[in-house]
Amino acid sequence: MVKPKKHLGQHFLKDEHISKRISDSLTGFGQYKTIIEIGPGTGALTKYLLNRNEELVSLEVDQESIKYLHQKYPQLKVIEQDFLKFDLLEISKRNIAVIGNFPYNISSQILFKAIDDKDKISELVGMFQKEVAERVASGPGNKTYGILSVLIQAYYKVEYLFTVDEDVFYPPPKVKSGVLRLQRISSDPDCNEKLFRKVVKITFNQRRKMIRNTIKALIGEIKSQHSLYTKRPEQLSVLEFIELTNFLESQIK
Repeated sequence: MVKPKKHLGQHFLKDEHISKRISDSLTGFGQYKTIIEIGPGTGALTKYLLNRNEELVSLEVDQESIKYLHQKYPQLKVIEQDFLKFDLLEISKRNIAVIGNFPYNISSQILFKAIDDKDKISELVGMFQKEVAERVASGPGNKTYGILSVLIQAYYKVEYLFTVDEDVFYPPPKVKSGVLRLQRISSDPDCNEKLFRKVVKITFNQRRKMIRNTIKALIGEIKSQHSLYTKRPEQLSVLEFIELTNFLESQIK
């Protein structure tokens, strides 16, 4: 049996019903032919994913897990690689899906990589720390709504699928988990995307302040007015952030 390693954030899922439910949450959205499983560990999801029609590729960094997977699932393609450093073009130039029981310590980084690789990842299903999952799925007006919420929702439709209790893992984590499904939106934000990310990050870094007080770092002295200036970032929808970005770009010019 593979020993879970704390430095890798390993918590092995031992509930078969939940494993199947997570794997079944992939819908095929985007008509992808390849699924990447991040950190399969002992194969809790793998056994169900192998029954699908798509090609399955597993990325794992734990040598003990790799050896175990080779023995139990000899037909499985396992690549010893960190997903955060992995070039998806090595697997496919077309749409792919990503799935996994993600280590809590890198789950936000996985989501930011999904944004960077948005043109390749059409669907993502993952288990996150419940607090992170709720933040990603949160809408305007909530205290949990923030940078990750806006940036992910600008490119993906987000669904919070279900909550997972601590006792279905070995060893049990100290917090509950939440499963999300992300599906790629057909179009990118209609604005300067680089500036859009800057606006989102700068405003939420001082989330208690009104927009007009935080955007000075971007445009300097404010010489114009906009209805969104008197709001705080947590009050703005993704579309309003896009509107704000386009207005600010006109002011910078």
